[in-house]
Amino acid sequence: MGRLSNDKIAPRGLTCQGLSVWRNGACVVRDLGFALDRGQALMIAGPNGSGKTSILRALAGFLDFDGEIEFDAMPLEASQIHYVGHQSGLKQHLSVAENLQFMAAILRAATPARVAEAMAVWGVTRLAGSPLGELSAGQLRRTAMARLAVVSRPIWLLDEPLTALDQAGRDILAEQVASHCAAGGLVVASSHEPLPFVDQRLDLGAQ
Repeated sequence: MGRLSNDKIAPRGLTCQGLSVWRNGACVVRDLGFALDRGQALMIAGPNGSGKTSILRALAGFLDFDGEIEFDAMPLEASQIHYVGHQSGLKQHLSVAENLQFMAAILRAATPARVAEAMAVWGVTRLAGSPLGELSAGQLRRTAMARLAVVSRPIWLLDEPLTALDQAGRDILAEQVASHCAAGGLVVASSHEPLPFVDQRLDLGAQ
């Protein structure tokens, strides 16, 4: 398993110590440690099956794990996280706007203006009333990413965020990550290809 060379404990940021992740009764990541300061982005790289997605899902609270995960020296809470998985996670029976409004209702913190702003930032305003079945893969991905802008949360967990995005969409993502980090947020992202916003890189499977 990979390990960051910098294993200092950040006073304000995300830290993992002795992290082992379990999936279907098997340990897929063992004794991992890293520290990521606020304002930084970490890329998790590695071959298929190395545990990239499992780490993100453990951070998000979706998989069992051993070890310690803390944010700002306190136990990490679900309310501090936005998780965007490899799949869109969108409601197929809802339109673009309805999906984002649904997310806003769940999080109980967004205004209609914030939803409209999120659609504008990600270039899907003209698709607001479109059923998801009419969207291209890239438009679906933009809609999924727009959830990040609906409600502000300090930690973004992004699984293969470049998937299906054209160059314009990738530029939007880079701008949004830069803005998020400049405001004191942080990002942990898995990817098979280089990301333009990386401060640290964690390579899994390297010996």
